[in-house]
Amino acid sequence: MKFRTALCTISWLVAGLVLASCGSEQPGQSTSTTGTTVAGADKLAACPSTPSKPPVTNGLPDVSLPCLGNGPDIRLADLRGPLVINVWAQWCGPCRDEAPYLAKLAKSGKVRMLGIDYADPRPELAVRFATDEGLAYPHLVDQDKAIQGPLKVGGPPLTAFVDADGAVFVHRGVLTSQAQLDQLVKEKLGVTL
Repeated sequence: MKFRTALCTISWLVAGLVLASCGSEQPGQSTSTTGTTVAGADKLAACPSTPSKPPVTNGLPDVSLPCLGNGPDIRLADLRGPLVINVWAQWCGPCRDEAPYLAKLAKSGKVRMLGIDYADPRPELAVRFATDEGLAYPHLVDQDKAIQGPLKVGGPPLTAFVDADGAVFVHRGVLTSQAQLDQLVKEKLGVTL
C-alpha cells in the first residue's frame, strides 16, 4: 500500500512539472489565441508590425486586436493611410456580396487593406471565407466587439477609410459596386484607381 501511495505521489509531481513547463512564456512574448491555432490561418496574409504613434482626434480607436492569421496584435490607433479597413463576418450575407470589390481593390496595390472579423463565433469559417473570397490582405479578430462603440458598429459590413493623417471616414452598410468603392477611395483618400 505504501508503494502504491508513493507511486501516486510521484505521478502527481511529474504531471505537475509537465504542466508547469507548458506555461513557460518569455517576457515580451504575445499570447494571442488566434493565428496558427485556427486551421488554415497560415494561408492568410500575416499581420505586419506597426510603429507606435499617438492617437488622432477623429482617428481609429486605441484598441489592440489579434491577427486572424500569423503576426502580432495590431493597435488600431497606430495605423495611418491611405488604408481601407473592412469589418466583416463569415455569417454576414452582404459581406459576401461586397467581397469581390474588396479583393479587386487589394489587387490594385494602390491602398493598404485590413480586414476585421467581427463578432464571429467560428474562426475556422472566417479563415475559409477570407481565403475563398481572395481577401489577400491581413485580417484581425474582434470577437468581443471592442470597436463597436468607438466606430459605432451596428453590425457588419462596415468600411473605414483612413487618410495619411489618421483621420477616419466610415461607410456603414454593404458596398454595392466596384465603382462605388473606387469613388469612395478617391473622395476619402485621394487615390485614383
